Amino acid sequence: MAPPSFDLVPRPAHDQTPRPANLEPRDWQRQLIQLLRARLLRGAEADVLIHAGPGAGKTLGALLGFQKLHREQRLERFLVFSHRSSIARQWRQAAERLGLRLLEWDPDQGLAAIPQNETWHGLQLSYQAAGRHCQRLLEELPHAGFGRWMAIADEVHHLGLDPDEPEAAAWGHAFSRLTGTAQLRLGLTGTPFRADNLAFCAAKRVKVRDGDQIVERIAPDLSVEPRQLINAGDVRPLEFRFQDGWVEHGRRHEPGDRETSPLSAEERESWRSRNLRRAIQLGDDSSIALRLLLNARSRLELVRQEHPGAGGLAIARDIAHARQLAALLEEQGDRVHLVHSQDPEAAMRLASFQAGEADWLVSIDMCAEGFDAPRLRVVAYLTTVVTRSRFVQAITRAVRMDGQRSALETIPRHPSYVYAPADPLLISYARTWSLSEPYLLRPKLALSPAPDPGAGPGAAGLPLEAIGEQLGGVLRIGGPQLPQIRRKSA
Repeated sequence: MAPPSFDLVPRPAHDQTPRPANLEPRDWQRQLIQLLRARLLRGAEADVLIHAGPGAGKTLGALLGFQKLHREQRLERFLVFSHRSSIARQWRQAAERLGLRLLEWDPDQGLAAIPQNETWHGLQLSYQAAGRHCQRLLEELPHAGFGRWMAIADEVHHLGLDPDEPEAAAWGHAFSRLTGTAQLRLGLTGTPFRADNLAFCAAKRVKVRDGDQIVERIAPDLSVEPRQLINAGDVRPLEFRFQDGWVEHGRRHEPGDRETSPLSAEERESWRSRNLRRAIQLGDDSSIALRLLLNARSRLELVRQEHPGAGGLAIARDIAHARQLAALLEEQGDRVHLVHSQDPEAAMRLASFQAGEADWLVSIDMCAEGFDAPRLRVVAYLTTVVTRSRFVQAITRAVRMDGQRSALETIPRHPSYVYAPADPLLISYARTWSLSEPYLLRPKLALSPAPDPGAGPGAAGLPLEAIGEQLGGVLRIGGPQLPQIRRKSA
């Protein structure tokens, strides 16, 4: 017997809906579909929060969930919110793969741009547009013919909620108002916390005890940790190479004795920060940054022996620093694209790198959330930004797999590599990057000056005494089950 057709209605000749690809959901995506169906059937709780690590397939998971419920005639439309144009493009591409037609909301034309006699499934708008045109959208959306619908918030942690000043967090306020009639509100995030101690939309809060305090914890309805994705072969493991060394203090070019401080074992915060600032600067042959970048380049050449299209990402501190890194790589004969937010051609250069037209991408602030390049296999982290969220966002650009490589590699997949200065904070983040940490909402009076989860020396029990000797080598950490730090000579 032939398998049943899932088309709800015959396709008219003018139907522009793309033909669907035959995609098999991952295990966690099946769980998501079941969770969404159960919420619809109960009808009591509309908010669903999904925390899934980078490369998990959150976009496809959400679209597969809608597609299944649409075929079951439980949902008619969806409205997806995203915060970057690059992410918006990925949503449209993913929808097209599934045969779903996703339209962009045009603030100039409004609902007039929606075709009246053609099949469409979803509408897309940015967080900025939602905040700027909230009142207009409130008036238009009830007439868009949504029926029973689902709202999707991509990287939902950007939609903060401030109980003291509801309209201060404009994006979260707008999302809450615009999606009040949705049957489901699905929040997706790979970073389920904020640095400002605010809650965010589509997130359930539960009371828990934290020492002698009762605080609230953001509780995802479904959490998929990076280590689970690694074990399933959905993403790559990461291996870390931390370049250690001694850092000199005092003014440059001044005679006299200079005090030195070991990069990996410096516990004084002001000195640790100063060490890192100096460690990322290119200099002579003894420069930590120079050795780090050349080692990363050598690693990429080795990776290319089994993955010919592999590329590297170098993250710089600022534009001048990025130009220095790019110049060094070009001197070695590499093709390099430099991208930053002030470059009008940045989007074109990113797309060019994704297509394989450069060996290295050098960036300051444009390769975090939403940047998807499965060919990326080596990351050189050479910036002074040391919050856990920014570090994890950067390094996990290198965990993604594509279908072609998946067919060629066994499980666990071949690792990607992260090269970074041996800063104690970065080492502690490397030890815990594949683990999910709870996001606790603390009373404002009890807040500490460092709200970023995982921040602070010794956050992961870093055995500093184990690396106090023979400085100048490379400290190796492998994953996803992270062993003790081992020393390797440079």
